[in-house]
Amino acid sequence: DGQGKAALPGKLVRKEGDGPTGDPACDHVYDYAKNVYDLYLNELARDSVDGRGGKLIQTVHHRKKYNNAFWDGRQMAYGDGDGQIFSTFIELSVVGHEMSHGVVQYSGGLTYQGQSGALNESFADVLGTVIRQYAKGETIDKADWLIGKGILGPGINGVALRSMKAPGTAYSDALLGQDPQPYHMDFFVNTTSDGGGVHINSGIPNHAFYLYCRYLGGKSWGAPARIWYHALQRLNNTNASFYDWAVRTVDSAIQLYGVGATEVIMLKRAWRLVGLKV
Repeated sequence: DGQGKAALPGKLVRKEGDGPTGDPACDHVYDYAKNVYDLYLNELARDSVDGRGGKLIQTVHHRKKYNNAFWDGRQMAYGDGDGQIFSTFIELSVVGHEMSHGVVQYSGGLTYQGQSGALNESFADVLGTVIRQYAKGETIDKADWLIGKGILGPGINGVALRSMKAPGTAYSDALLGQDPQPYHMDFFVNTTSDGGGVHINSGIPNHAFYLYCRYLGGKSWGAPARIWYHALQRLNNTNASFYDWAVRTVDSAIQLYGVGATEVIMLKRAWRLVGLKV
């Protein structure tokens, strides 16, 4: 419990194996952290964020009316929101997203600027939505493909922070503006803000993953997640471009499933549909 203060980690209120505290923020995050851990261990053979069974430290009630959640290189922290723009940050795809930034960090990293930064954000979104689908037992066709569904304030005109199915449609509001995410390289946003558009242009690889999943059907935590994770472990390029990443995912698909496999053919098609011919 951060108790509304900036210092981390705050007061320890629930350890692994302890019963519920009665604080919904604490208890939901505890459960969501387990969902994240289970997906990585059971489906991707990764033991915790660092791959070595490291502790999953989560701090709730960080600062006062704080409109953010983040991975700081060692742990997670969640604000409560200001009640106007954001009502909470404790939602499973958000928890999965932020903890997956830690996975990127411990897998060689992706420089948080420009296209490599957008890939960092996209990998976190991809695993965030996969974790949510995994926990709910949702097949690809039943999922909503939203990141941060339900975290916006009660008066905000929007459904989520981002949509992988339809980038650019998650919100349209006087306070937040219009969701700026593109879905295709033709609409790539060149900007000096947001680290060169890391939260904006991530819509392009996000949409490629969504299209790929729709082509394959079934469960996103099967071949799609395994290929994305396999590619991250073998990328070895902290400044990778979208094209570099697309090539690496196709190479991973070939290594895992064979040159002529449906998993490879459909992946190339998905990348082509967002403007990246591999």
